[in-house]
Amino acid sequence: MRGAGYHPAMPYAPINGIELYYEEHGKGFPVVLAHGAGGNHLSWWQQVPVLSRHYRCITFDHRGWGLSHDTDDHGPERFIDDLRALLDHLEIEQAVLIGQSMGGLSSLGVALSQPERIRGLLMANTFAGMRREVWLASSDDKREAVRAVWERRRSDAVKRALAPEFSRQHKDRAFLYKQIRMLNEHGPNRLESARQVTRLRALERTEVGASLEQLANMPMPVLFLGGEHDEVMPVSLMEIAHSLVPSSRMIVVPGAAHSVYFEAPEIFNHVALEFLESCANVTFDA
Repeated sequence: MRGAGYHPAMPYAPINGIELYYEEHGKGFPVVLAHGAGGNHLSWWQQVPVLSRHYRCITFDHRGWGLSHDTDDHGPERFIDDLRALLDHLEIEQAVLIGQSMGGLSSLGVALSQPERIRGLLMANTFAGMRREVWLASSDDKREAVRAVWERRRSDAVKRALAPEFSRQHKDRAFLYKQIRMLNEHGPNRLESARQVTRLRALERTEVGASLEQLANMPMPVLFLGGEHDEVMPVSLMEIAHSLVPSSRMIVVPGAAHSVYFEAPEIFNHVALEFLESCANVTFDA
């Protein structure tokens, strides 16, 4: 049975020349969850029933993903504008943002461009939007080690987002993870392989244009949440991202890979709820 605070709404927002799909669940302070490249609004099925008991949870599909069409083919370069416009459409003055992997790009971009609007930022398995700064701040040894991991992934027939042990022990949930991803590839957008590759390459090149000074002076609470075995956004580089935001905190989940929210939902939800509570009394100088 769903709680009394569970009030789903599933419309499209007409913003920036597209129809952006989003959902709202629950009541209270707004929390916006931005999915990764292998996901969409369905990815948060283990978070929404928990967080919506206390908060107004907004999930959405980035343009070109899930049920959001990218009719003008702008792709990731419009992610940040789209998220700002969605907040405007929903008349949200302040919110906490939770960005998973690719979703960190849009979340970080909004937090830097409109810091007074963001009460807190949870960067889950991501330093998206600040790749360049992170790479330049890394040591040669760390870069070489990460290059080796990424090169192996390029040649590996199985590019894992889930930890191998998780996939072996939870075949049903690993299957569901894949099916959620397939909505991006075979849903309304029906991206053929060549366009998928083009869009992902564009995503890798997209930055938020943040300066080191901006990162160092982010006024809202920032939490980096990583997975011990993440090969996509390795913990070693997430630690660099964390160091570039001195006021931030970082938590690493043992045994998890690139999808802590999916692999260890109880831990993710506990961390998220604690973080949300810590953001409750955040205020900004006028």
